Amino acid sequence: MTPTQHRYTRIAGTGSHLPPRRVTNAELVEELAQRGIETSHEWIVERTGIHARHFVAGDVCASDMAADAARAAIAAAGCSASDIDLIIVATSTPDMVFPSTACILQHKLGIAPSCRQSATSNRVCALYLTILSRPHDRWARPRDNCFGRSKCR
Repeated sequence: MTPTQHRYTRIAGTGSHLPPRRVTNAELVEELAQRGIETSHEWIVERTGIHARHFVAGDVCASDMAADAARAAIAAAGCSASDIDLIIVATSTPDMVFPSTACILQHKLGIAPSCRQSATSNRVCALYLTILSRPHDRWARPRDNCFGRSKCR
């Protein structure tokens, strides 16, 4: 790469996963009351703005939800899992400490480990901004690495 050439990163596709079990504040208030915890819909909304939340089944891990979201993102980008050069997972609830959730996701997507990197960030509140900066650090800064081969549109 010459000094005048600029490398860039971009989001080629996005995906998401929403667990099917939706719990409203009214349902949560009722469940908490059975445990002797007093609260109300108004109290929850006033402090959090939350009206409902989604819960996963006990056998669903972060990597399962990430795999669903990743498949949707890959389809939206018009590429295949084998085109992926870098996997970054942002979660405060990893599957386990080791191996990382990103490595587990890589396996679930069937991405070969050769010349690929996977990283999981567990920085809670700062996750989103931290994760958005990582691809730029990997691709856009001149380094000797194997990235930048992406076939995504």
